[in-house]
Amino acid sequence: MATILEKIDSPAQLKSLTYKELQQLASEIRTELVDRVARNGGHLASNLGVVELTIALHRIFDSPRDKIIWDVGHQSYAHKLLTGRRQRFQTLRQYGGLSGFTDRTESPHDAFGAGHASTAISAALGMAVARDLAGDDYQVIAVVGDGALGGGMSFEALNHAGQLGTKLIVVLNDNGMAISPSVGALSKSLNLVRLDMRYEIAKAETKKAVTRLPLGHMVWGFSKRVKGRVMRTLIPDGFWADLGFVCLGPVDGHDLKELEAALIRARDYEVRPCLIHVLTQKGKGYPPAEADAVKFHGVSAIEPNGSNAPSYSAVFGQTVIHLMEENDKVVAITAAMLDGTGLTAAASRFPKRVFDVGLCEQHAVTLAAGLASQGFVPIVAIYSTFLQRAYDQIIHDVCLPNLPVVFAIDRAGVVGDDGKTHQGAFDVSYLRSIPNMIVAAPRDEDELRHLLFTATRVGSPMAVRYPRGKAQGLAPQRDLREIPIGQGEKLRDGKQAAILTLGPAAYAALSAAECLAEEGIECAVADARFAKPLDANLILNLAKEIRRLLVVEENTLEGGFGNAVLQLLASNGLTDVCVRSLGLPDRFIAHGPPDLLRSLFGISPEGIAKEIRLSFPSLRRQKPVRVVRKVE
Repeated sequence: MATILEKIDSPAQLKSLTYKELQQLASEIRTELVDRVARNGGHLASNLGVVELTIALHRIFDSPRDKIIWDVGHQSYAHKLLTGRRQRFQTLRQYGGLSGFTDRTESPHDAFGAGHASTAISAALGMAVARDLAGDDYQVIAVVGDGALGGGMSFEALNHAGQLGTKLIVVLNDNGMAISPSVGALSKSLNLVRLDMRYEIAKAETKKAVTRLPLGHMVWGFSKRVKGRVMRTLIPDGFWADLGFVCLGPVDGHDLKELEAALIRARDYEVRPCLIHVLTQKGKGYPPAEADAVKFHGVSAIEPNGSNAPSYSAVFGQTVIHLMEENDKVVAITAAMLDGTGLTAAASRFPKRVFDVGLCEQHAVTLAAGLASQGFVPIVAIYSTFLQRAYDQIIHDVCLPNLPVVFAIDRAGVVGDDGKTHQGAFDVSYLRSIPNMIVAAPRDEDELRHLLFTATRVGSPMAVRYPRGKAQGLAPQRDLREIPIGQGEKLRDGKQAAILTLGPAAYAALSAAECLAEEGIECAVADARFAKPLDANLILNLAKEIRRLLVVEENTLEGGFGNAVLQLLASNGLTDVCVRSLGLPDRFIAHGPPDLLRSLFGISPEGIAKEIRLSFPSLRRQKPVRVVRKVE
């Protein structure tokens, strides 16, 4: 017998279901989420928490005519299941399959694509203004988590929306969490709703008294009004009113009737922005995720026979602790990524010297600049894709005054299953153009340790970029050494061609060189280590001596490391050197396993060897002619 979920091919079908059927549907969705994320990896706890909210939104509004914008988009799995993508849901986060985020190219029900936080209210306001200018009347709803609401961009949009006074609905999904527990004064204010026992006692006593009455269930509506009055005495809505918003709630985010009543009320306001405060539980319905929402925020697919090597993030976190032990001026800053960047242990060990600023990358960078201006050595740990959000602060607040801020850029290069919004494809390009910035890329975890140590002592802005996932498995070294700025290293001799790499691609190049050697093609391999400044002596000598150069990087080719090498050769008059480049193409890279993506773009051992053969065909050794002698 088909489940209720198996019968849902469009959100319009939800409108005819009874509340009992809807509760069963919510249970079936949660079962599907747990099963699929266990197989494919993905965001689990956040999606489990918004199942009822998703159902209610699609019952009250008419997507895709009405626009539902999910901030970040990582909590849109139930939305995908209910909007015609159920039969493809097994392809979630798989190469060529459904994205783990909202994507306008995937469905008309995805009103706005997102993978970064705090964008939804701005986008929704833009759609609402477009609606008004066109004389249309559709609804626009932004669903924003309390973590994303703490981002500055959300406040900018709220301020503008209140000024315009146009019809807009903001659903604040308050679960007390971003990726890690939400931080900041706003989060503390919202948590008063969750933690104030006067509210809980009043709610429990009111329900008990009302349901004991002869017509208790008929007058439960009265108890809802009482509950609302209790809430207003605890948390005045003046903050939202001052911004020009009508504020509804708090509403139980797992009670469909309460949710629908609040959404209808917001929908039926004629002209005024409205905010609905919804309380949800991250990980709802799955006990392990309820107990540890941080661990189950993002879940990786199980990898049989995986490497025992630590992750680069773990090595970074261990190194930060060592640096903080040795130098009491070293501090660490992250943007809602304590666990993801590997800083959780450091925060526990040095709680006053590790700062989680929430989803506020701009503030994180300028906070670091302020600390650096007073003699401290801040290490800013932010994923490559999120550091883009603070580009002006890097230029204006750090590099212009030449302050010694260390940028630890996690998830640089191919990230994989999170896809287009998360690939760390641009950091070399957007950093190497900034004066005073040093850009380094360790080829393994040993160099990561040494380069971090170097960065804390260099006295100027320095970025150290490293990939997601397992390191090479080298034995850890506690004794750290400074690496001379701009110094690369030749790893293998060869006279016929040279492979110049940046970062862990050095290991792929060494494997390719070994393969080519079996064919009689001897390739030198060099690790540049620095994208800025370049090791001019190393690169120019390779170019002059060998004349055939293949540059390999895990960054976009547009303005990247290979481009820097070409500029160096041209400025030194070496225009007759045959140079080829391998890197990431000039497009946004879809989700897929990292090794598969690297293979597709030729930055695997096989791809590098293939490029050497194709680019320098004269190096191919002819097969020896086999002479067969006739025996007489």
